[in-house]
Amino acid sequence: METLGLGIIGCGNISSAYLKAMTSFPILDIRGIADLNRSLADQRAAEFNVPARDIGELLADPSIELIVNLTVPKAHVAVAMQALEAGKHTYSEKPLGINFTEGKKLAAFAATRDLRIGAAPDTFLGGAHQTARAIVDSGALGQPVGGTANFMCPGHERWHPNPDFYYEIGGGPMLDMGPYYITDLVNLLGPVARVAGFAMAPRNERVITSQPRHGEHIPVHVPTHVAGVMAFENGAVVQIGMSFDVAGHKHVPLEIYGTEGTLIVPDPNHFGGQVELLKKGGTFEPCDTSEPYADGNYRSIGVADMAHAIRSNRPHRASGSLALHVLEVMEAFHTAAETGTTIAITTQTERPAPLSQSLIGGHIGR
Repeated sequence: METLGLGIIGCGNISSAYLKAMTSFPILDIRGIADLNRSLADQRAAEFNVPARDIGELLADPSIELIVNLTVPKAHVAVAMQALEAGKHTYSEKPLGINFTEGKKLAAFAATRDLRIGAAPDTFLGGAHQTARAIVDSGALGQPVGGTANFMCPGHERWHPNPDFYYEIGGGPMLDMGPYYITDLVNLLGPVARVAGFAMAPRNERVITSQPRHGEHIPVHVPTHVAGVMAFENGAVVQIGMSFDVAGHKHVPLEIYGTEGTLIVPDPNHFGGQVELLKKGGTFEPCDTSEPYADGNYRSIGVADMAHAIRSNRPHRASGSLALHVLEVMEAFHTAAETGTTIAITTQTERPAPLSQSLIGGHIGR
């Protein structure tokens, strides 16, 4: 299949994972990387043997069809809009935007240009999560009843060299980690219908313990502990907890409950991990993860799937509609917490099609 030219804007921490994983997907032809900090772009270019270019050059290059947007969350929509205005499809790191209003604006503008938007996370395409999806689709759980989703840690200032944005508007545990969990739940159970939630911020500043800014204080502008409930359109009710304020816990990342069984789903921030199934009356048993993309970090498989979809004129899985739905759900937890009401979700999205075929070697995932 004909390759697809792409440019990358944003050369921060996550760009290394993308650039490394992109070598697994022959359809992706990296025509350049750019960053407002040119020295950072030059560093990544040397590391991965790709050309460093100015942002304007990437947007003006007619051989580039897709811009991969790896900027900080508050710049996601602005950079994506620039790409669309230049006639490029765009794929953004998560979240799609820092609020639902700007996410809707981006989706509407893309529709007027007849261009595609996509967004991370794409970890739900990993082998472990596709195995879990196949088990749900097989009916082994019976009627879906509910589940739990948990990400809890003491905060990212422990390890990130510049953690400020995690505590600015557009950050916090829900917008930072929620996309992985909620996207995987939509993959497994379908769209969300209603949300209830509570949120708090027990500290108004954090102390960085990573290098090179060890000991520096940074302000907190968002809730850092969020708990809530999602009612899915299929009737399932799932509890969720996202926190940067928990010293430690024993919850597994995801559990899915049905009338006939329970499914343990591994960390949706990773592509692999152990899936376990308990059938009613039995015990938890490990499941064979025979699906591809369970053995490494394939962060960019969503980009590759989007490239194949552009070439073969089919829907892509890490789609704009999925990302916008997840963004609305995440914002709804904060709205519910502020208003003390249950929030109805207005967006519609389809469950992404299962990844039934490998994308390695140029094969098309149907």
